[in-house]
Amino acid sequence: MKKALSVMAGGLVLVGFIGWFIGSSNPETPAGYVGYLTQGALFGKARFYGLQTGPASPGRTWLLSTTNVSITPYTYSEDFTGGESVLSKDNLKIGFRVHIVWKVQADRVQEFVEKYSTLTSDTKDPNSVVRVAYDNFLREPLRTCARDEIQQLNGLEIKDKITPIGESVFSRMKTLTKSTPFEVTSVVVGNIQYPSEVADAVALKMATTQVLERKQTEIQIEEAEKRKRIVQAEGIAAAMQLIQAKLTAQYLQHEAIEAQKAMVGSPNHTTVYIPVGPMGVPLVGTFQASPTPK
Repeated sequence: MKKALSVMAGGLVLVGFIGWFIGSSNPETPAGYVGYLTQGALFGKARFYGLQTGPASPGRTWLLSTTNVSITPYTYSEDFTGGESVLSKDNLKIGFRVHIVWKVQADRVQEFVEKYSTLTSDTKDPNSVVRVAYDNFLREPLRTCARDEIQQLNGLEIKDKITPIGESVFSRMKTLTKSTPFEVTSVVVGNIQYPSEVADAVALKMATTQVLERKQTEIQIEEAEKRKRIVQAEGIAAAMQLIQAKLTAQYLQHEAIEAQKAMVGSPNHTTVYIPVGPMGVPLVGTFQASPTPK
């Protein structure tokens, strides 16, 4: 009898162990994630068990499961194109895109999961948990802030103020998420698109402006060349005036004498002196060597 009871007890222990082993688990959390651990029950609701920062596992525990939440940055984009385009202050339809970079604060994963996301059998995927929280809390405020910033500006001002627009939206989102598990690290506005007729008009204006600027440059070059020629002419005139001022009769006579002196030293040179009249014309005729006595 005792042996039978002992065997029965041993069997119950074995069955209990097998049941515990089957019902227990050792959920793992990889690096870059925080695990939100819950412990189920045969009867009643599951309860929060704790957090574990990966890489980690809690050890084999009865009815334990985890939802892993990434604590690395996520980037989501919101498009405002087509029917979602926004009217600027001067009623131009502007298409654009907003990019937001954010992450979950590691020490507030429990609050993030319980207040901002949902946990079902279909939301064990880490990306799904984060996406649900983003859609619930960040998406519409982000879109509202972006629309509001665009609507305050005239259409053609927007392309020159993309960076300030992004900074303003970022500041507003930081204020919104200040006391939440969401940590917004960047907001960028880009891919500005104007209506085709406006884009074509701007392109035409730019082309026309380039042509006018090129013509203006050519005119400036021509004027510079004219000024250069005038300066050169004035310089030549001044030089000629200076030369003429020095060409006196005495100076020319001195230069002629110097030339004659240089020619005298030449072995193949003959000098003939011809008298000339007041006008420089050679005198032809017979002249007395001495004056006639009176």
